[in-house]
Amino acid sequence: MTILITGATGRVGRRVVDAVLRSGERVRALTRDPENARLPVGVEVVRGDLKQPDSLATALGGVDSLYLFPEPSTARAVVETAVEAGVQRIVVLSSSSVLDESGDNHSGEYHRVVERAVAASGVAWTFVRPDEFAGNVLWKWSASIRAEGVVRAPHADAVRVLIHEADVGDVAAAALLEEGHADRAYLITGPEALTQAEQVRVIGEVLGRDIRFEELTHEQGRAAMLGSMPEPVVDMVLGYLAEAVDSPPRVSSVVEEVLRRPARTFKQWVEDHRSDFV
Repeated sequence: MTILITGATGRVGRRVVDAVLRSGERVRALTRDPENARLPVGVEVVRGDLKQPDSLATALGGVDSLYLFPEPSTARAVVETAVEAGVQRIVVLSSSSVLDESGDNHSGEYHRVVERAVAASGVAWTFVRPDEFAGNVLWKWSASIRAEGVVRAPHADAVRVLIHEADVGDVAAAALLEEGHADRAYLITGPEALTQAEQVRVIGEVLGRDIRFEELTHEQGRAAMLGSMPEPVVDMVLGYLAEAVDSPPRVSSVVEEVLRRPARTFKQWVEDHRSDFV
């Protein structure tokens, strides 16, 4: 069986590559820059771009299953090309944001476009819907932790159920390799609910440093975030943080059910990414 992995050098796609490679199945990885992909020996690396569906013909030849990185602008054309090439199974990296149908969630609509295209294709599908990635703390906090040993953010008591990207990749790989995952949508979280202040405490414990959490007001947080993020994204992030104070997300058991082992903890994620904080 040949499995094509798109977004193969990304934080989840790279984990899918490793997991499928361990299974012994043939791995083909799609990337716009094969010369700098740095993928493991044994992976067939091919050039292609999801934004250019006409570039995918070679990559899709002889492929049975497809791991699809979300690109809504060409999703329908990419899926049609895959089905015409004989793909029988598509596993989509989606997002828990698709469950928010308020109309104000940019991420939700972004991923729904891809899900709809795949669901309409007629082939077996699985939607992997991670909640917030633990890796988000890097772009939010790592610079100030390195420079000052402090985190400044609004909503210290906002609860998150952060997921290790390796668990997302392992669930996607299981859906590609095993039976029993067809036409399933998997909401994936980490194994524990932690406030933002508790996350900072865990980071400090792993690093062996005293890291302070200085709480900003909602308005101060918004002003700070607008310096590096588009306004719709800032409002989306602040919205779910504010909501998560009184209505925290629930821990999902999907990782343990699919992989038959516990999900990785936030502490384990910090240990795996220690070098990013120092």
